[in-house]
Amino acid sequence: MKQIDSYPHKPKTVKPDVRQTQSAGGNFTDRLKAYRDQHAQSFFSSLGRLFSTPFTSTMTIGVLALAIALASGFYLVVVNLQQLTTGLEASNQISLFLRDEISEAHANKYADNIRKKPNIQHVKVITKKQAMAEFKDFSGFGDAIEVLEKNPLPIVIEVLPKDALVDKEALTQLFEDFKQSAEVDFAQMDMAWVERLQSIVSTARLSAILLAILLGLAVFFIAGNTIRLEIHNRRQEIIIAKLVGATNGFIQRPFLYTGFWIGFLSGVAGWFIATSMLLILRQSVENLSGLYKGAFHLMFFSYSETFFLLTLSTTLAVVGSWIVLHFQIKQLQPE
Repeated sequence: MKQIDSYPHKPKTVKPDVRQTQSAGGNFTDRLKAYRDQHAQSFFSSLGRLFSTPFTSTMTIGVLALAIALASGFYLVVVNLQQLTTGLEASNQISLFLRDEISEAHANKYADNIRKKPNIQHVKVITKKQAMAEFKDFSGFGDAIEVLEKNPLPIVIEVLPKDALVDKEALTQLFEDFKQSAEVDFAQMDMAWVERLQSIVSTARLSAILLAILLGLAVFFIAGNTIRLEIHNRRQEIIIAKLVGATNGFIQRPFLYTGFWIGFLSGVAGWFIATSMLLILRQSVENLSGLYKGAFHLMFFSYSETFFLLTLSTTLAVVGSWIVLHFQIKQLQPE
């Protein structure tokens, strides 16, 4: 006890832990209020300590925010690439040229059977008349075509598979099944183009996942190291708290809330950085899309994605803080 009396900053009162409050008596409502007050005090005091060292806190949160913005920004790039490939999936459609003896009624029935397949997104039947009308409009041989006694063009069924850019094997098998169909005279699809699109999308997705994992680990370790330094700076305070009977859980609580604030504020700052970058690029991208007569618009974070981003950054920081606290607090023992 002499060490406690000689310490120049000995606190006059120390808030007990929840278990101490429960052992002290009182009904359930009183214990719940005490528990709430203790957490509220730790919650806001940890935020106050961050603001008490603005330079250090800004540097830490800024580094984490840049890491989060880089990962989330790359995720948005992949999302917008997928938006582009959605429009390009029409290039992956399978064109089925039916045999000349197949009637329109038979072709429509065959198309209905194709629509029932679970891996088919869209089916369109182009009759002989429709094909001839399109040919007249785009070929420039309208007068010459008029002299033909019989329409030589076949009925065509355009089939757009689901997830054409993802499952290459299923797409190939579907194409082979169509080629072997009795109604089909010839089937056409550019497999090389499909493979290129699949490769681009899969590479972008994998890169986004790897980058997110690496930058997530950065948030984890930086937040943990920040709490470790905070424990070192408050070493004497922790030892005194242990001398007066504070439990490890009571001591760890304000540090965990500090990790919470670091992760949450870093997530918010990272979201603003990534969103600001998209806002800067938005007009230029839309102008470029207009030159190519496209309807491409940059996609931003949805509400659910924003919530997930903040939750993930906060969770990583809290878990990193808890792991550091679990080992560091046990090592600090009163002499």
